[in-house]
Amino acid sequence: MIRLGSLAGYSFEGPRILGGWTPPNRPAVFAIMYKPDPETKPDRYAVIYVGHADNMAQAGFPFKHPRANCWIARAGSRWKLHICTYEVEGWARSHREQICQELAAVYNPHCNEVKYDQHWDDHWIGSYESELTGPLAKRGPDEAPID
Repeated sequence: MIRLGSLAGYSFEGPRILGGWTPPNRPAVFAIMYKPDPETKPDRYAVIYVGHADNMAQAGFPFKHPRANCWIARAGSRWKLHICTYEVEGWARSHREQICQELAAVYNPHCNEVKYDQHWDDHWIGSYESELTGPLAKRGPDEAPID
């Protein structure tokens, strides 16, 4: 099991080597990964693609998926690719899409064509102060309080 997402909020099964993996016959969110430095950091993975399928068995795994060539090029070999899955059986397609968008914003996967940004503008939230929290702190490089 590997945890992915904002605050590592989703428990994915795997990672497993993609070559030879048999996809389940059900809906899921998936992440394609590889080990950028397997010699010195063998437990570290880089997420290079996130996606979802209504039926994983019909999504073209392991290497007939439309983005498989990008995965192979990024990892250097089809045998260096890993997959992890998060089964969301019974959940709507829109929920799987939302999870994929979150993961794409967090990991900025190289092989995803659509990119998402985690950025927020101060005017979206505004500023406030309460007896319990004090001033709202700004997230970012300078971490200065919002005025």
